[in-house]
Amino acid sequence: MDQVKIGKFIAEERKKKSLTQRELADKLSISDKTVSKWETGKGLPEVSLMMPLCEILSVSVNELLSGERIHDSEYKEKAEMILVDLMKEKEESKKNILLSIISAFIGVLGGCTIIALVGNFEMQTWLRVLLVVIAIIVMAGGIFIAAALDMKSGTYECRKCGKRFVPSAGAYIAGPHSLTTRYLKCPHCGEKSFCKRRLTH
Repeated sequence: MDQVKIGKFIAEERKKKSLTQRELADKLSISDKTVSKWETGKGLPEVSLMMPLCEILSVSVNELLSGERIHDSEYKEKAEMILVDLMKEKEESKKNILLSIISAFIGVLGGCTIIALVGNFEMQTWLRVLLVVIAIIVMAGGIFIAAALDMKSGTYECRKCGKRFVPSAGAYIAGPHSLTTRYLKCPHCGEKSFCKRRLTH
């Protein structure tokens, strides 16, 4: 889905209703920063907010996700395209998760291999120090790439209120996690819980 196109569509329809970002946000019980994020193409409305948003803007979900008004003759075709886009997004998230695991594994394995070589072979002190620094950089780089890929993979769903969100980089890194959950603070209800990963926005 084209987030920028959807964002422009939301902004256009909001203005047609003579609503400010703050007024739209208040109707949806969210912050105006969230509305601004949608309208600049930096995020999509959560599933739980789509129906209320569509009602306020007097558009259908298909129109919202297409980023344009749809004529009756195009409705079915657009609906199918949106379904395909959602499936692609899910597949892309799965690929990112797999790549993040591989990146972390390669980074840690490479770093440990260098450290093992340093410990088992005679060499000058400066070379030993240099190799340890390289090992740390390799491990940190692998973990950083893994985290960046993993963060792009979908959203997290709050166990308390059921709303989806994308955590900040700091919250993501600091949050204890398993493969399918991460301990995060929900920006909607303010509660902390092991939020479940979802592969779509």
